[in-house]
Amino acid sequence: MIDFFSKDEEARIVQTIQEAERQTSGEIRVHLERDYEGTILGAATRTFFSLGMERTKDRNGVLIFIAPERHDFAIFGDRGINAVVPPHFWEEVRNVMQENFRKGMFAEGVCQGVKMAGEKLQAQFPWTEGDKNELSDEISYGR
Repeated sequence: MIDFFSKDEEARIVQTIQEAERQTSGEIRVHLERDYEGTILGAATRTFFSLGMERTKDRNGVLIFIAPERHDFAIFGDRGINAVVPPHFWEEVRNVMQENFRKGMFAEGVCQGVKMAGEKLQAQFPWTEGDKNELSDEISYGR
């Protein structure tokens, strides 16, 4: 397991995911990876599918993929959400996260990214009666 966030920071990130998902049928996950092959977006895409995130009913999952040791991260949204967000939406989220990361505020950056993704998901995929949590809210860890 990658020892990057403290237990308190990890709990705060999970809580932020849960709060965001209470407003939307969309699903948000955070994944930390020590290393990867190819591009960061390629690694995020592979991880998205290996976590089964494409199996959400509305194809509205969002993965925040972070490789702390490589000082890199990517945001990958499924086709349902990508079909309805503005063209540069993920860049806006990335920029807010990156600004925090540059200040060494990694947990805060992730929380702000989760909140932004959650707000966009809420606008396009609002929570309705009967919606269920389709994916784990816990941070996942790679090799």
